[in-house]
Amino acid sequence: MVTTAANTKRAVFLDRDGVLVVPEMRDGRGYAPRSLAAFSIYPDAAESLARLKAAGYLLVVVTNQPDIGNGLVSADVVDEMHRLLAQALPIDRIEMCPHSQTEGCECRKPKPGMLINAARHYGIDLAASVMVGDRFSDMEAGRLAGCRTVFMDLDDVSEVKPMPADFAARSIAEVADVILNAMPNAMPHDRGAAMRAVDGLKVKIFADGADLDGILEMARLPYIKGFTTNPTLMRKAGVTNYEAFARGLLERITRHPVSFEVFADDFPGMIAQARVIASWGRNVNVKVPVMNTRGEFTGPVLRTLAAEGVELNVTAIMTPEQVAAVAEVLEDDVPAIVSVFAGRVADTGIDPVAHMRACRDILAPLPRAELLWASPREVLNIFQADDIGCHIITCTNDMIAKLSLAGKDLLDYSRETVQMFHRDAAASSFSINPAKSAA
Repeated sequence: MVTTAANTKRAVFLDRDGVLVVPEMRDGRGYAPRSLAAFSIYPDAAESLARLKAAGYLLVVVTNQPDIGNGLVSADVVDEMHRLLAQALPIDRIEMCPHSQTEGCECRKPKPGMLINAARHYGIDLAASVMVGDRFSDMEAGRLAGCRTVFMDLDDVSEVKPMPADFAARSIAEVADVILNAMPNAMPHDRGAAMRAVDGLKVKIFADGADLDGILEMARLPYIKGFTTNPTLMRKAGVTNYEAFARGLLERITRHPVSFEVFADDFPGMIAQARVIASWGRNVNVKVPVMNTRGEFTGPVLRTLAAEGVELNVTAIMTPEQVAAVAEVLEDDVPAIVSVFAGRVADTGIDPVAHMRACRDILAPLPRAELLWASPREVLNIFQADDIGCHIITCTNDMIAKLSLAGKDLLDYSRETVQMFHRDAAASSFSINPAKSAA
């Protein structure tokens, strides 16, 4: 952390794209604009930053621009964008990393190099400063620099939502409200409490998704122990070549197990696809559904593959009876994951805890079979899965982000909720005329 004497200053560090600049949408996800024609600043950015400036904050933009290093946009175009940005907004400094993800520099977020460089230049007290961003890498850079963090949640379903962030907001105007109103009066959430709760878990957390950048960011988190994906998630993420995506991912993810699913509906096709998928890497689990679309139990497929030593992830299971049938065809000495969709079971009104406990007992005689709690609906499910002895639970990005609430003081949470209601009412210009109502 960089600190100086009593004349230290505080700053708001701001990511550029998605925070100040409207992202360019490609395949359902926001990216940095690559042309001046596509470069647009959020309408409420100038007023919001003026409020922060008036409160005494230095305003520093810290932005990764890997398109320069990748040859997708020229440095001159980005320089002109930054000239326009500085002209429109009361920014004190722009720190930019132009390197590609593979160049191994010290400035690219999630490393805190750009924040530390600005802190040295201005004498900024990083502990009194704030990092604002819409990516896991922004929050991690702020955390490593010793800043408090505000996550700007743009509802990008492909984006990994950070855990933990001190505060969240939906727009740059809300960011200013949080920094000016909530931060001086509210103690930040105890990150230590959240991390202690996570560190104490025996259940392994697997991240569920199909966005390559998001998966790579999640792989940096010490409590993420593996990954699962499926054709539906891949389609939503814009994947068009299944094998190319999988092989590219496995080149980067080498320590964590990754599950890829067959999509054939006939048994010979499932077996053939499973053999190909298993050949992609030693850390691959092949996902095979417990039945095909006609409701036929895939036991013959599972038995054949298990006998060949293929490490399976049997998926879409709903009942203990299905678990028992799967257990009959697995090999004692071949690792396997048995995925029970406890969240969907709960959607039908059945208590998933008792359900999953029964499934655990059925699998107990199989030393290398792991029970997976699939499709959890709330953070509580993680602790329930841990309590009953589930080996694995899959979590979406939203669920992982909510882990930051573990151990949160409920009175603080109550006050923050009231502040949110009050802020939204004021922003909507709602009014009630007591005199008129009485009449």
